[in-house]
Amino acid sequence: MGASTRVVVVGGGIVAASVAYHLTREGASVIVVEADWPGSATSAGAGIICPWTDRGDHPFYRLSAEGARYYPELLAMLAEDGRRETSYAKVGALCVATDMDRLNSIAALLRARQAGTPEIGDVEVVGPGEPRGRFPLLGADLAGVWISGGARIDGRVMRDTLLRAAAANGARRMRGMAVLEHEAGRVTGVSVGSDRYDADTVVVAAGAWTPQACADLGWRLPIEPQRGQILHAELPGADTASWPVILPPEDPYLLGFPRGRIVFGATREDVGFDYRATVGGVGAMLSAAAEIAPGLTEATLVETRIGFRPATSDGRPLIGLLGDGLVVAAGHGPEGLTAGPWTGRAAAALALGQEPQADLSDFDPARFETDDTLPAAGG
Repeated sequence: MGASTRVVVVGGGIVAASVAYHLTREGASVIVVEADWPGSATSAGAGIICPWTDRGDHPFYRLSAEGARYYPELLAMLAEDGRRETSYAKVGALCVATDMDRLNSIAALLRARQAGTPEIGDVEVVGPGEPRGRFPLLGADLAGVWISGGARIDGRVMRDTLLRAAAANGARRMRGMAVLEHEAGRVTGVSVGSDRYDADTVVVAAGAWTPQACADLGWRLPIEPQRGQILHAELPGADTASWPVILPPEDPYLLGFPRGRIVFGATREDVGFDYRATVGGVGAMLSAAAEIAPGLTEATLVETRIGFRPATSDGRPLIGLLGDGLVVAAGHGPEGLTAGPWTGRAAAALALGQEPQADLSDFDPARFETDDTLPAAGG
């Protein structure tokens, strides 16, 4: 397939937005179908870009590291297209704790990875009280490991910028529920209400709702929603834009955004699509955050965002051909804002019949059993 390829992208989060953007840069004809489900993980996610403290050297860690590495290249592409409002800021990150042995172990891990992952930046162990100098709300007893390459984004801003750039390149956006159309074992497009849109390839990147989008074709994808309640507070007059990401041994994490905004969370709840902020969830996050950052008690609580992380049964996302004419890119759990843009580029390449820039075999959707309503890709 070439530049004249017609692709429908199903989804409205950062992965779908990245797919659409990369497809339009290749000259493809693109339609993006976005449903109005509450609880988009992209809209709620904190936006921490710092995957390197993961102690495992597993495929998903490597994917997340590729995602973090890809951001500067993506930002340069968007700038070429006149899109500079991305919210990406390299503010650094601090792993904080009172246990110096733990912090030294984290620092050793990061230093061992620096040669192959220069995006980590500088790594420095800092003593008790020093983290509070960079994030003034923290307790005075906390020491830390400084990671200069840590960054953060506002997922809503990045997604919207990608979608606007795709639209400027010719993509068409519409609201509604997409139903996959198929004929003789091949996906041939989607219907939205009474309208049908033919496509050479359909890419389903609908986050936690991806299984529903594919269910009519017989594919039982093991992606479940994991609810996260994420709190936003404000410190009027505080210059929080350059505050680093704070990563304690356990949640809650904390990070600052411009105009006095502090974000912290998040719960990890397997409760289905139950879109509610709960007393238990909010209370637990408030109590834990105040213990790490006593200064936060003076902030104004302004918002609780609820997002459904798309979590897979084996902890790895699904990225690849699911059937003839169908690509799936979903299931990133808490790493969607880190790995999503890179995944979108890979899924766009698959939709165009190109080779992605990395081996995706560990994320092959066909690793899960189906009832074979549609044949597996290549079958």
